[in-house]
Amino acid sequence: TGLTTGQRVVTVQKGPLYRTEGSHVTLWCKVSGYQGPAEQNFQWSIYLPSAPEREVQIVSTVDPSFPYAIYTQRVRSRGIFVERLQGDAVLLHITELQERDAGQYECHTPNTDERYFGSYSAKTNLTVIPDTLSAFMAPQTLSHTEGDVVELTCEVSKSTVQHTHLSVGWYLLQGAGEQRAKQILTLSKDFILKPGPSYEQRFLEGGVQLNKVGNTTYKLVIRGVKQSDQGQLYCEAAEWIEDPDKTWKDISCNQTQRTWLAVLSRGRDLSVDIAAAEPSLSEGDTLQLSCVVEASKSSNFKVIWLLNDMEVARVDPHGVLTWEEEYEERARLGQLRAFKPSNTVYVFTISEVGLKDKGTYQCSVSEMKTPGDLHSIQTVVSSGIQVDVKPIGYHLRLSVSTSTPQVMAGDSLLLHCEVQRATGPVSLRWWHLPPQQPGHRVLVAAMEQDGALSLGSAYRDGGARGSLRVQKESSGTFTLVIPSTLDENDGGQYRCEATQWSRGRNWTGKGEAAVTVSSMAGLGLQATLRSRIATVSYGQSFELFCQVAASYALEEVPVSVRWLFQPSPPTGPLHELVQVLPSGTVVWGTAQPHFQGKAQLAKTDTSFRLHIHSALPANEGMYQCEVKVWRRNVLPLGQPAANTSSNAVGIKVVLPESKLQVATKDSSVEIASGNAAIECRIVFAQNNSQFAVTWYLLPPLADATPLQILRANYSSILEYGSEFSSPAQKSRFLSQRMSSNIFQLQILSANLGDRGSYYCVVEEWLWLVDGWYKLGEGTSGRTTLKFKLIGEQLQMEKTNHSISAREGEEATLPCHLQGALLPGSHLSATWFQVKSSGRDSALLSLQHDGTVEYPEERLAARLFLRRPSTGDFSLTLSSVERGDAGAYYCQLQEWQQQSEGKDWAVQALARSGYTQLTTIPPESTVLSRICSFPPLLNFILYLPLVLILLLALAVFCWYCKFRK
Repeated sequence: TGLTTGQRVVTVQKGPLYRTEGSHVTLWCKVSGYQGPAEQNFQWSIYLPSAPEREVQIVSTVDPSFPYAIYTQRVRSRGIFVERLQGDAVLLHITELQERDAGQYECHTPNTDERYFGSYSAKTNLTVIPDTLSAFMAPQTLSHTEGDVVELTCEVSKSTVQHTHLSVGWYLLQGAGEQRAKQILTLSKDFILKPGPSYEQRFLEGGVQLNKVGNTTYKLVIRGVKQSDQGQLYCEAAEWIEDPDKTWKDISCNQTQRTWLAVLSRGRDLSVDIAAAEPSLSEGDTLQLSCVVEASKSSNFKVIWLLNDMEVARVDPHGVLTWEEEYEERARLGQLRAFKPSNTVYVFTISEVGLKDKGTYQCSVSEMKTPGDLHSIQTVVSSGIQVDVKPIGYHLRLSVSTSTPQVMAGDSLLLHCEVQRATGPVSLRWWHLPPQQPGHRVLVAAMEQDGALSLGSAYRDGGARGSLRVQKESSGTFTLVIPSTLDENDGGQYRCEATQWSRGRNWTGKGEAAVTVSSMAGLGLQATLRSRIATVSYGQSFELFCQVAASYALEEVPVSVRWLFQPSPPTGPLHELVQVLPSGTVVWGTAQPHFQGKAQLAKTDTSFRLHIHSALPANEGMYQCEVKVWRRNVLPLGQPAANTSSNAVGIKVVLPESKLQVATKDSSVEIASGNAAIECRIVFAQNNSQFAVTWYLLPPLADATPLQILRANYSSILEYGSEFSSPAQKSRFLSQRMSSNIFQLQILSANLGDRGSYYCVVEEWLWLVDGWYKLGEGTSGRTTLKFKLIGEQLQMEKTNHSISAREGEEATLPCHLQGALLPGSHLSATWFQVKSSGRDSALLSLQHDGTVEYPEERLAARLFLRRPSTGDFSLTLSSVERGDAGAYYCQLQEWQQQSEGKDWAVQALARSGYTQLTTIPPESTVLSRICSFPPLLNFILYLPLVLILLLALAVFCWYCKFRK
């Protein structure tokens, strides 16, 4: 409550949380609204129920000495550690939860803000509860034939006080190695049955079922068992609890012992499989191997048990057991057994395994024709199964840690190996596991039982990393010291191997610790670019500051800076302006040569400065700095150790203020015929300015859009708008400069289509040292072009027409003069097509002297004036196209010569009504279908006449009745 943007907020996983003793627990924490580096540090503490006001520090991402003594060892051995999810979020891991870990956990973030503002820590409660989950299934060996029904039961129970759910599932392990188990069928915590991918179809068909029988018993039923079901089956139960954030978390998991299932096929030859109840054992454990024989029919078998290809025991077809000589004594003492629980299963057990019992076990099965035969029909040897027996001393414990988890290249490494539960002399081996070479290890140092030290081949040269040493701090603690790290490759995992010797035997323990060796590239080199002003006036100077931050002293390492520039508007990527090398040499770029005489460079301990004198418009754009650093005392410099680019800063250069004034008074021009002139006048401007003039026409329609006629730039180069770009239009519209402050638009042979309001936009341009720059612009008032007549108005047919024409055929657009002309008069005619832009397009013009012009040259071949009579100016459009659809009209003008040898002048004019042309597709029209049925067509044609006659008869009858 009350937090605002930019205020630090620390959030921790919502509690209270309940977790079981011995489980792996994670707690998340994140921070937002902070200032400073993107990678924030975190510190975890606990407030124990016995002392709720006393903070006990656990682990920190920044301070190795942060943990209190009660947690130091667990933090060093990574029993407790912090995983960074991203720069501002972490996970606290407790790999094996203890009862004493219950309490209130606090996540704190050290301040990196300019001032304290917001929350810097958050708390959550964790309660440790007993693990009461139990899952049990008796181990057994089952043999079934394909198609049989297999049933297994699993007893699952819990006594947790809190409300929890259970999930129970069956899994199948196949093969001798540690392969991933296949899910058969699981009852989820939400009480939903979920089959594994390979059992989904059989589950839908009812071939695989999981039933709950009673309160604690779960039964798996596999109907129609298949060869693919063969292997080791086990039951797994998990206990789930709902956290306050409404998510479910598994707090305990328990697996049963395994049951071996052998599936015999129907009609197959002899095959043999071997399996171990548990292939990984410790001295004194019991080893049980099962050999499953599959044959097409019952037969007599001789079975031989092999260890590392050497015979251990054999069982003949009569069931007589024979041991090899070296195993007879152990068999007599009952430590070794071999028996046949069924016709197809043979079992071999060692009740107290020793180190000599580890290796690869196989069973060889020979099929005999009769029990007394000496020669077999066939012999099959199973695949080997590897049995590993670890010495009792395998439980030797090592705790490996480092007091230098994060260092820079060149710093020293300190690695500690604490040996626990050793009962005899210990020898030590230190290995480096380079992260860039997975699976590879490099010997760093070895210390024998008598304290003799030897170094690995890569560490014998004391000049590179200094003189390595292994120090024995106490009876069980050893420290490896690497005085100087070379580079990032010295980071990664370091493994300590301690070997205990006793009575001619030895046991080895292992442990690892991770260190990070950072180069300069990984230690937060940052550059920030700023300017005191972002907008400068033409001729004003400005400065840019490139501020550099790093976690090491910049003045102690070689540094270079490169200044980059991108003009405005952008013309491509940023160009190099100038570079200052570590030696102080200045190298100017070639892309922007005008900067060299205007820029000054300066440097302080942590910043670089670029000063630009007398800013020009060409200096406007985006600036950026790029900083590179190299390692100390490394010559030649070679590749930089780190580099960074700053943010981009925009500089705007404001040009001199424009004084341009353009006449804005509206006016009109009225002509009878011929040419028209529209004037654009500049009222005031600077003496040394040049002007670009753009002429626009606003058609008479109310909602019309202004059309660009042409533009004459400051160099008098003309550029016509799209509506005026045809040769005919270019020859009629011209722009001229009549004086220093007057521009004129000439319209030659103006016609009705040229009606509308004209105006100009004037741009003021000024030459400034290196080019022309636009200072401002002004818009004139509007000049309306009108047409006046000397004589009377011509009489024309004003009726609007609507005609249709099939594509590819021709259409005639009517235009008729009504009434007589004055003696000696000539007529001119112009056809127009109405355009959506508001300015109608002239298609054909018949001049008073009889010449014909085609403003739309693309239509010239399809336009014809038939002139069947004197007053008929109808236009014929051949080969009608879809784009010809629209409205058309014609304009007639009456011309008379003023006197002999004088010019002709317009006496009168008139415009026809509109003709709407609709185009019809050439095929599949409705009319063509109707016409294909003559009776229907006749009915449709005569139907209006019949209706009219009936209506007239009804009116007549009503009238007669009314008269009576």
